[in-house]
Amino acid sequence: MKVRPLANKRAVILAGGKGTRLRPYTIALPKPLVPLGETPILEIIIRQLARSGFDHITMAVNHQAEIIKAFFRDGERWGLRIDYSLEDKPLSTMAPLKLVRDLPAHFLVMNGDILTDLDFGEFYDLHVQRDGIFTISSHAREEMIDYGVLESDTQGQLTGFREKPRYAYEVSMGVYMVSQRALGMIPPDVAFGFDHLMHRLIKAGTLPDVRRHDGYWLDIGRPDDYAKAIEEYESDPARFMADRM
Repeated sequence: MKVRPLANKRAVILAGGKGTRLRPYTIALPKPLVPLGETPILEIIIRQLARSGFDHITMAVNHQAEIIKAFFRDGERWGLRIDYSLEDKPLSTMAPLKLVRDLPAHFLVMNGDILTDLDFGEFYDLHVQRDGIFTISSHAREEMIDYGVLESDTQGQLTGFREKPRYAYEVSMGVYMVSQRALGMIPPDVAFGFDHLMHRLIKAGTLPDVRRHDGYWLDIGRPDDYAKAIEEYESDPARFMADRM
């Protein structure tokens, strides 16, 4: 389906986590500022959003917020507006949205530690034209279990065996489109995560949309994934950041 691009795109980037899984890299730096090559992962995301037509980004910050604000300032360098929403306590992934007072009817929300070639603009436009309540960008993953997996019955006898089986599943990429209608389901001033909101939407019968992305995606939250992201970004930076500012 051909989608007509929409103007005045708004995004919220969740950049308030402590990055404990990525230590020691995050002892001195906030996780969104760890570099791939010479460029912080969050700067790559900002450039991608600017290229996709986003003109206003709010960063939800908490841990080491002043370092993030000092680096990105008002966003003029990237040709867009950046402002900040400060949490005074950890609020998980969805509750910080309640602190942002001027959000439009639909807006993008994403984690600040994702390397992907997703077309953010198209993802935004498809959601708005459907007038959805919530859209999740998903990715197919496959994991191998490094053990022989046993299946046994209630008498403790072996009934099946699989050597290092592989399991395929679909995961959230940490990139979402959210409507104002979904915000009404988020309680104020308490930690409330993506999982809580999904259960609440499902229970209410207002089912989110899922759009699968078959391109590249990697969450750099763990040291081995961070090392992989550095290698793959440096091997083909134009795939993720064609502007090369």
